[in-house]
Amino acid sequence: MLKINFTLFLFLFSNILFSQFNIEHSVYFDTDIFSLTKTEKTRLQKFINTLPKKNVLQIEIYGFCDDIGGNNYNLTLSQNRADAIKEIFFSESFFSEKIVTVDGKGELLLNIIDEKDPEIIRALNRRVDIVIGYPEKKQIISPKKEKLVLKNVLFITGYSYLTFSSKKELDIIADKIKKSNFSFIIQGHVCCTQGVRDAIDKKTNKRNLSVARAKFVYDFFLEKGIKKERMSYEGLGHRFPLGLGEDKDRRVEILIVSD
Repeated sequence: MLKINFTLFLFLFSNILFSQFNIEHSVYFDTDIFSLTKTEKTRLQKFINTLPKKNVLQIEIYGFCDDIGGNNYNLTLSQNRADAIKEIFFSESFFSEKIVTVDGKGELLLNIIDEKDPEIIRALNRRVDIVIGYPEKKQIISPKKEKLVLKNVLFITGYSYLTFSSKKELDIIADKIKKSNFSFIIQGHVCCTQGVRDAIDKKTNKRNLSVARAKFVYDFFLEKGIKKERMSYEGLGHRFPLGLGEDKDRRVEILIVSD
């Protein structure tokens, strides 16, 4: 289950890009275990092998548990999971000197995401989040008819749930948009499907994951006070791959249609 390592690229609306962007990936664990399954280890190695090798700024590793077990036990287990991922970065010789954080956060509560089945939530919470920072050149962007890719707004694989570190990023974007007046369309994209098809939303089993992610952002903006008259949303499936790798295709974009 990759988090959607959804490298969603983030442009600020003050007309200047952030000076850093992140690529994020999640590794999932079985209950009460801090060793990786063969599948998850293969996924992690594939992720590391596809990462840009230049200009890595920093690597952060955060471990989590489900809500089963005591607090102290879960803190230790989450730290062991984070340490296990750190050791893989050392064994893969991928900029281990850039690791600045290896932190076990303990348990995540069942209400952290909007899902009815507690076992699905627990499975999604037994994970380690890896955040790799790269420099982003600043550039001026026009506020009219620009396509803005939301960087650092990341989703869990197969779902329209934000990752642990992404809510703060989306809060920043919402605050910037709220202070402006332009109208826009929120466009969701996915990777890794045949042709132009959309991916399956694991919550509903419908093939409309790009729509679900775009709607999640739409609903988030509504809750933050952005007027619905200013925005709409759509899912574009796999129609517009960027040709820059799978992580770049897993994205949400904002198309400004008027100022």
